[in-house]
Amino acid sequence: MPPTNYHLLVCAGTGCRASQSEAIVQALHEALEHHGLLSHVQVVRTGCFGFCEQGPVVKVMPDNTFYVQVSPLDAEELVAEHLVKGRRLRRLLYADPLTGHAIGDASDMAFYKKQIRVALRNCGFINPENINEYIARDGYAALARVLGELTPEDTIAIIKESGLRGRGGGGFPTGLKWELTRKAAGTQKFVVCNADEGDPGAFMDRSILEGDPHSVIEAMAINAYCTGASAGLVYIRAEYPLAIKRLRHALEQAREYGLLGENILNAGFNFDISIRYGAGAFVCGEETALIHSMEGGRGEPTVKPPFPSESGYQGMPTNVNNVETYANIPIIVLKGAQWFRGIGTPSSPGTKVFALAGKVNNVGLIEVPMGITLREVIFDIGGGIKDGKKFKAVQTGGPSGGCLTEKHLDVPIDYDNLLAAGSMMGSGGMIVMDEDDCMVAVAKFYLEFTVEESCGKCAPCRIGNKRLHEMLEKITSGHGVPEDLNRLRSLAQVIKDTSLCGLGQTSPNPVLSTLAHFEHEYQAHVNEGRCPAHRCKDLVHYVIDAESCIGCTLCARACPVDAIAGDKKQPHVIDAEKCIRCGACLEKCKFGAVLLT
Repeated sequence: MPPTNYHLLVCAGTGCRASQSEAIVQALHEALEHHGLLSHVQVVRTGCFGFCEQGPVVKVMPDNTFYVQVSPLDAEELVAEHLVKGRRLRRLLYADPLTGHAIGDASDMAFYKKQIRVALRNCGFINPENINEYIARDGYAALARVLGELTPEDTIAIIKESGLRGRGGGGFPTGLKWELTRKAAGTQKFVVCNADEGDPGAFMDRSILEGDPHSVIEAMAINAYCTGASAGLVYIRAEYPLAIKRLRHALEQAREYGLLGENILNAGFNFDISIRYGAGAFVCGEETALIHSMEGGRGEPTVKPPFPSESGYQGMPTNVNNVETYANIPIIVLKGAQWFRGIGTPSSPGTKVFALAGKVNNVGLIEVPMGITLREVIFDIGGGIKDGKKFKAVQTGGPSGGCLTEKHLDVPIDYDNLLAAGSMMGSGGMIVMDEDDCMVAVAKFYLEFTVEESCGKCAPCRIGNKRLHEMLEKITSGHGVPEDLNRLRSLAQVIKDTSLCGLGQTSPNPVLSTLAHFEHEYQAHVNEGRCPAHRCKDLVHYVIDAESCIGCTLCARACPVDAIAGDKKQPHVIDAEKCIRCGACLEKCKFGAVLLT
């Protein structure tokens, strides 16, 4: 019979919930009831484990067994084998792609070996809807220490000494921002949590709020104590229903426990938090646009100074930090500035959470020490490129970041090194591309996003990015001319230098970085009328190799516009005039006779 402290931790983040993790929880309960184990085993819904590629994940504690790609149909066998018979269910263990060996402990997996979980320390370990589990892992101990032992100045000094920089993209020193807000004059002050997170493919902040909302609440209370604020606001996009649900529940629990509201921990400190919803505007990641949106106005940035620390929400001093920045605060207060500085690099201490996505084998949420290289992230943690393809580029910093190449793989990741390489840290999106990606089309994709998301307030961003996008459209459709490349560079630099806010100032980065590292692809589009990656539809031509074609007619039957002709058992031909370049013939051909030129 298993011990009474057996726990089955089931990932209940958005990704795994989309893959039936709720049904897995139900099936596990039924299996436990069938075997008479309901009183001995607890099934716990947790936040994201990070290994999204292998989800849904079920972790058995205390023996630390990590099961991957679990389905509701596996529940009965998992309980019977592991809990009743006391042996691991091998078919659900992670198989090492190099050796084929089954791995039961997450610490033995390459995906986790180089990670250090600081901001994500509780995600995948606790039930985010149970405040007692957060408290059991030193939750709210940092707030108790701050209110009972430290002055606001003492606490700010710890944060400044730690070297923590804002994890939302700008990398501004967090302690200094707190100090500026504390020193600002105002009858009312506010602290704000930016949980908008609008980068394509990014889910760092969402996962923290889904898996560990109390860490953010505790950090906001510490911030308020330090800056003299009595009210806090979380600005979160309405497209995050699970994060919102868990955050609201956590706020209610914190109030019930006397950790929000009046006279917190009998220290004479009053503070509470409310929620404001965003409508998915990327520009509202910029703090002044975010504040205007919370006030009910248009999400448009304003010229700084004054900075929000001086005049922010309702014209009062306001401190804005993002979710990941807040998630670092409690553990820094408890373990000290030097502990935090022992991780990372001198100029960028600590860790960074990345959403690793794209053409990589191990897609997921990772937290790594600053100073780790792109090579380690992509090939060790990420498991290399899918289908054995060749690595081509990685986009860091979201749509406003740059594309880095093979020559950058050994660059240590921190704020300064990424900027020097022509990219940026951003909030933590990291999208990997392989040899089949066209870098001109990639630049166009990201620019299309920023054109759509521009608030339109300043002309360089509103008009300039539209003109950039039009030039890229012209090039990818086969109508580009050599002069367009110089025009792209010139206009991109003007937009960077003259735009009002960070969105416009960084939006040309994908264009400038791909021009710098992949100019030969631009030249092929312009000078040769071809797309080397065969991705730009107007520059791709389908032909049939007569020697390889056996006349099976599969391609002709698949063609939606009857552009393929030929008799049975005779080589076929594609009519270039009729061909709409849909790729159906290439997909159907089993003999490699259909070629791209």
